[in-house]
Amino acid sequence: MFIVYAVALSVALGRRGIRGPRGARPAGPVDRPARVLIVGATGGTGRELVGQALERGHLVTALVRNPSSLAVAHPRLRIVRGNVLDPAIVSAAVREQDAVVSALGHKQFFRPTRILANGTRNILRAMEEHHVRRFVCETSLGIGDSAGRMGLSYTFFVVPVILPFYFWDKARQERAIAESRVEWIVVRPGVLTNAAKRGRYRIGIVGSFLRTVRISRADVADFMLNQMTDSTYLGTAAGVCW
Repeated sequence: MFIVYAVALSVALGRRGIRGPRGARPAGPVDRPARVLIVGATGGTGRELVGQALERGHLVTALVRNPSSLAVAHPRLRIVRGNVLDPAIVSAAVREQDAVVSALGHKQFFRPTRILANGTRNILRAMEEHHVRRFVCETSLGIGDSAGRMGLSYTFFVVPVILPFYFWDKARQERAIAESRVEWIVVRPGVLTNAAKRGRYRIGIVGSFLRTVRISRADVADFMLNQMTDSTYLGTAAGVCW
């Protein structure tokens, strides 16, 4: 019965998440965004996004619930305190940005939640309201076209036992993105590590039905920031792993 449940959950995540065009699209010219809003800036990937965006010369706004959790001081960094579930706070943070990059996450693993889906809807509505075009969002392998591609241990234990509500929230999040009118790229990493950035990774239909694939948060951030000026994966969900 458990195997049936695990397989059924994987199939449901596949159907609920984005199932879009496979492969890359021809890249078109995109203006380099100067002002970037980073959501989820205090998480592992979010911290990498903030640091690397500043290194690239962007003017960075970080939307965080607890500013003390982001121990970064920089003249081009502005920290906005607020909850992504508050539409007014999100709208104020999105105003006058050129792009939004989201590494939104939470740790409410053991009960149903819509934090990712509802928070992302608030971001998307604010972007449409303020005419901010480009949205790059981190989700995960194991959803939509990539269902089952985190390996056997995740398909038959980690996701169905520990993270079913979390992954279902991510699937809803992807659906909200796909239904929006912004220019979006969904980034689906494998299992995240704190290893150093390599600058080299596989992109597209990646992962494995058997083994667990990994990638560092630093490399995920590198790829996500690249998508602000690259239209190759526009309107698709791109897997990324080593």
